[in-house]
Amino acid sequence: MVSIQLPDGSRREYPGPVTVAEVAASIGPGLAKAAIAGRVGQGDAARVVDTSHRIEADASLAILTDKDADGLEVIRHSTAHLLAYAVKELFPEAQVTIGPVIENGFFYDFSYKRPFTPEDLAAIEAKMSELARKDEKVERRVLPRDEAVAYFKGLGEHYKAEIISSIPAGEDVSLYREGAFEDLCRGPHVPSTGRLKHFKLMKVAGAYWRGDHRNEMLQRIYGTAWASKDDLQKYLHMLEEAEKRDHRKLGRELDLFHIDEHAPGLVFWHPKGWALWQNVEQYMRQIYRDNGYLEVKGPQLLDKGLWEKTGHWDNYRENMFTTESEKREYALKPMNCPGHVLIFSSHMRSYRDLPIRYGEFGQCHRNEPSGSMHGIMRVRGFTQDDGHIFCTEDHILDECVAYTTLLQKVYADFGFTDIIYKVATRPQNRVGSDELWDKAEHAVMESLRRSGVEFIVSPGDGAFYGPKIEYTLKDAIGRQWQCGTMQVDFNTAERLGGEYVTESSGRAHPVMLHRAIIGSFERFIGILIEQHAGALPAWLAPQQVSVLNITDSQADYALDVAKSLQKQGLRVATDLRNEKITYKIREHSMQKVPYILVVGDKEKANGAVAVRARGNQDLGVMPLADFLAKIADDIARKV
Repeated sequence: MVSIQLPDGSRREYPGPVTVAEVAASIGPGLAKAAIAGRVGQGDAARVVDTSHRIEADASLAILTDKDADGLEVIRHSTAHLLAYAVKELFPEAQVTIGPVIENGFFYDFSYKRPFTPEDLAAIEAKMSELARKDEKVERRVLPRDEAVAYFKGLGEHYKAEIISSIPAGEDVSLYREGAFEDLCRGPHVPSTGRLKHFKLMKVAGAYWRGDHRNEMLQRIYGTAWASKDDLQKYLHMLEEAEKRDHRKLGRELDLFHIDEHAPGLVFWHPKGWALWQNVEQYMRQIYRDNGYLEVKGPQLLDKGLWEKTGHWDNYRENMFTTESEKREYALKPMNCPGHVLIFSSHMRSYRDLPIRYGEFGQCHRNEPSGSMHGIMRVRGFTQDDGHIFCTEDHILDECVAYTTLLQKVYADFGFTDIIYKVATRPQNRVGSDELWDKAEHAVMESLRRSGVEFIVSPGDGAFYGPKIEYTLKDAIGRQWQCGTMQVDFNTAERLGGEYVTESSGRAHPVMLHRAIIGSFERFIGILIEQHAGALPAWLAPQQVSVLNITDSQADYALDVAKSLQKQGLRVATDLRNEKITYKIREHSMQKVPYILVVGDKEKANGAVAVRARGNQDLGVMPLADFLAKIADDIARKV
């Protein structure tokens, strides 16, 4: 007898070995039809298998459908194979290499004598649909390694043969066949190609074989696959919106910043972009002041010896910019933590002083690979709103609760209210006792419970020195951005000699809470630009008001209006050019200025302004004082 435990806790008994498909059929015809794969086992030991997989002994089993994340991954992996099948049908001389699942889709690399064209891509996608409609069964078989090498060499698939040759001798490999196409794969796959319906090929790019620039340049075809037509259409719409909101495009159009080949991975901020930066920084500086943080500033260069103590020199050196002076080696700091420990240790602290909260707008440098850089989202030089809280173990819970509340307020002020919370727990390789880990993990989880939020637990994803909370925000088009973090660290202060005097006059090392709300300023500003599609709210906008005259006779009045607004702390520009007013309005509207004030003879005579709000809203003529009250209210409410 084989006993199968289902996710609801119930058990089903079978007279002998049973397949996942047979278990699904025994539960009901609806589930049998919907089953895509199975998940056997629980926790870290769980594995996803084909519906044809035979279960030989008692086990836990979840039947996966297209509504499950693992089921969707199986669909995407199977669609990658369908892509390779279609390419071989249309271009028999093409050689297939590898085709993994990636976020929201998949890719497959091919070797072919000429570049694939957009017309080829359309033909391949059409062939994929044709093959899927055949609903061919997907079957698995196992071959010894050497037999599999010979098999693929016989097919002329030399890349596949090379992949299999790298597998240790004596091992078996699995192959999957659908129709006339057979491919090397660990699986699992959908039961038949008819389960693959909602996909689209996106683009072709170059990729070196095995990621080595000394090897052949292959052609990588990217695609996306979803469980339903609606999901696919939503994703494609999101991509269209993302393209419109691309911070690199808007950065050029709105004259905010640029990145130059003379300083790869570093940002040149233009006047308007720097005004936006300063708005963010001054807001965060006020947040520091209002919440008990002491702003500090550490040096950019720190001696090699310090990075050896922290472990960075051995484990992170390839990502650090280094230099030498007077036979001493230094590194540009990739993070601010060690500097804050040195500031803490510059005086003897008492337990009565704790918690001490340091905050720094600290500039960091990391030698990121050139291929990974992306606008201002991923750069080599960046500034963090970096903070460290030095406290006792008893402070951890209260500090984490207060921090989550603070982070929620900051995100809401910037226009983000949908936050995903994740707790990453102890990894296998870690420092510190289980007792300390128990206390730290309880504190971070309990802090989120007290904050009234649901959270995901990610087992084993914590740092080696302690657990962490990751705060991920969702933007206006549903994309996720992991920004905030709270990390509990029992290790770094001790490594660098940080101590305080305890209540019993002994010495102890403080717990160090690493926290960032917005993280990298550069990245967060890129997120803000895309969140608001460049139309930043009045309190953030680098230029809040444009004052336009209709004719030269109102030029002096337009300047007076601008000066009055500037005296109230507003960021104002005037446009006194001898151009048609409709032209000037259109031009300033394209710059996404929150308010455009038009002044003609009537407005000049009455000390008024004609107000146009962003989005082509005509708010009519009003006294200047009324407009000042309106924009002051917008700024105060951060709308």
